[in-house]
Amino acid sequence: MSSDTSYYVYALKDPRSSPALPFYIGKGTGTRSFDHLVKPDNTRKGLKIKEIEAAGAKVLVSRLVDAIDEHQAIRLEAELISAFGTIDTGGLLTNTVMPSGLAAKARTSVIVPSGVKEKAQLGLTLLKEAVLELAKANPKCVSNSDTASLLGLRSDYGGGSKDYLSYSLLGILMREGKLERSQTGKKHIARVE
Repeated sequence: MSSDTSYYVYALKDPRSSPALPFYIGKGTGTRSFDHLVKPDNTRKGLKIKEIEAAGAKVLVSRLVDAIDEHQAIRLEAELISAFGTIDTGGLLTNTVMPSGLAAKARTSVIVPSGVKEKAQLGLTLLKEAVLELAKANPKCVSNSDTASLLGLRSDYGGGSKDYLSYSLLGILMREGKLERSQTGKKHIARVE
């Protein structure tokens, strides 16, 4: 069984400080590490890129680890984000790991180990990408049941909550404007971008 080892983990760094400090950690294949620089968006990362370029400097792109598989890349990315911290957690990185406005109130009775929220959000990103790919591949709609069973997201919990994870994913994608309900309201369609 061969494993796809075309993945790498990279950092985008601000050259205006010495040493150049990372402001974004990512994983990818091919030209992914440079794609952010082609047309910076209005996310924190994009705004930082624009700020650096407006100051006459060039963002440094550093590949931190090469030739790893996707699972290794996801784990390393999560660990590095956890180690550097995000702006929201008092750290350096512009990575957004929590959907805006959805951060739960802190519960003092629950211990949240450092980095677990970031790992959960990275996993959520992969799940959303998988659901969206399924929806795009089936332009005539997919149901929650399709999503749960075909992507292996159905629980065997006995309380009638077998498809809640896929319902949550579909709901998040609708809130983000990436999916919409079909005319019957029971299926979901990927929005054309």
